[in-house]
Parts: sequence; structure tokens; C-alpha cells
Amino acid sequence: MKTTLATLLASVALVGAAQACEITLRSSDTHPEGYPTVVAVQKMGELLEERSDGRICVEVFHSAQLGEEKDTIEQTQLGVIDLNRVSLGPFNNIIEETKVFSLPYIFAGTDHMHKVVDGEIGDRILNEFQNHQLVGLAYYDGGSRSFYNSQKPIHSIDDMSGMKFRVMQSDVFVDMVDALGGNATPLPYGEVYSSIQTGVIDGAENNWPSYESSGHYEVAGYYTLDQHLIVPEVLVMSQTSWNKLSAEDQALVKQAAKDSVPVMRQLWAEREAASEEKVRASGVEVVADIDKKPFMDAMVPVYEKHVTSEKLKTLVEDIRAAQ
Repeated sequence: MKTTLATLLASVALVGAAQACEITLRSSDTHPEGYPTVVAVQKMGELLEERSDGRICVEVFHSAQLGEEKDTIEQTQLGVIDLNRVSLGPFNNIIEETKVFSLPYIFAGTDHMHKVVDGEIGDRILNEFQNHQLVGLAYYDGGSRSFYNSQKPIHSIDDMSGMKFRVMQSDVFVDMVDALGGNATPLPYGEVYSSIQTGVIDGAENNWPSYESSGHYEVAGYYTLDQHLIVPEVLVMSQTSWNKLSAEDQALVKQAAKDSVPVMRQLWAEREAASEEKVRASGVEVVADIDKKPFMDAMVPVYEKHVTSEKLKTLVEDIRAAQ
């Protein structure tokens, strides 16, 4: 009874806070409370409320309360959700230009990725969202993804031969694993732990925080830092919601989003370091000294298949030149 009453009072408080603002922007995130992306959007809300003299607020619905990313993207396009923090992967089949950030080894490292997304190339891709009922506001970090498995340490491409790896439901990711000699198995994220445990798959690929927080390190004790993907995440706004704002308020929203980025990056760096420390302390065998060149060379057919238009080819060339 006490818990129910506390929940009710919290709900009333939330509604009261929302009613105090002229405009309340509903924001979706699949990550849990306290995750760097969630905290960053909450910070954006604080900045907006302060700079608008309390007129504009942001209410963040974390932990996939409003649905998984595919569903929330559609709801944002329709104007049901105002703001949405989403991985770029789900946009690959909607906005062609976002594919380039999902290409294996497109970035030489995190600093290179930051340089690209913070500059003209990043803005060029954010501008493409306006053709899909969305406004691209800012990029957040998603870490570098590496392979982990339950069978053996991976030191080279040869070690991946025939191994079954879970990937997101993305053609690029499937082709990447296949090009490395492995067997790509698209699976929902929530099924990975049990699938590794029961031998349905040998492993998966992800960043330090996800590898740790999911508990995958408990059943897949070999982690190879090949860092094949450094895919940024994106904060978008519904075009419908955006159009309801004055030009002055639009500028406030855009600036608050940009100003939340350094906050997110700092939190991400801290989270990444803490997760790595916990994983290493657990006894996981980490392969850090790996020659990435053979892995990168194996991606030629992946690029040939997915980088087909002149626009994408130009983007790839510009990204590489930005190093």
C-alpha cells in the first residue's frame, strides 16, 4: 500500500511539474534511469527550463516505457512523441545517409568520430532527418563495439571461422560478420544471455557498458578489442512538435541539445571505465593487442555492397579525410 501511495504521489508531482510549464516535451529512451543518454536529456531539460524562464520542460520516459526504438521512431515521426534518443542503426533503412556511421571501421577511433559528428559532415547528415518528419538535434556516444564469446580468445580473423555471433537486425552487421568468416545470427538483445548460455550462439558484439550491464561477461568470458564499430547515437525531435515552437524556442531547444553533449560524453567515459574495470576484475580474458588491418581489409565487399550511391561514396571519402 505504501509503495502504491508513493507511486501515486510521484505521478501527481510529475503531472504538477508538467502543468507548471507552457510546453512539456515528452522524450523517449530505451536505456534505464541513470544511463548517460537519459541523464543528458534530463540535463537538456534543465537548461531549457532555465533559459525559457520555466516555459519549456522535458519529461524523459526511460527504460523503453514508450516502446522499443523502431516503434518510438514511428511515434516521433507522427508527433506522438516529441523527443527521442535512438541508436543510428534503426535509421539505416529510413535515412540512407546514416548508413555511413554504421560501417565497420569507418572511424579510426573515438576522437575521429567526435571530430566528424561535431563538424560539417555531422550537420550534413542531421539535415537529412528533415526529409523524414524529424529534426536532428545532436549526437551522443554509443561506445566502440567489439566481439565477445564463450569459446576461445580471438586473436585473428581465422579464430572467428564458423563461430555464431548475435548481431542487431541490420544488413550491414550481418554482412560484416559473414565477411570475417563467422555466422551472423540476428536476435533480440534480451535473448542473447540465454542463447550464449545454451550454446545457440557462441557470442555477440557490443561496448564495455553493455557487455557488463547485461551480464553477458558471465557467460562469454573472452572479449577481443577489435573495435569494429563506433556508431554514434542521435537525439531527434518530431517535425510536428518542432513546427509548433516559435523560432526563438526552436533555437533554445537546439542549443540546449548541443550543450547536453559534453555532459553525456563525460558520463559515458566514466561509465565505460567503470564497466571495463568490473569486467577485467571478474577474470574475463581481454585480447587488447590485435592487428586490426586484416579485419579492415575484409570489409571491402561490405563497403562495395552498401556504399553504392555517389552521395554515400562522397561521405565515406570525406569522413576518412577528416582524420
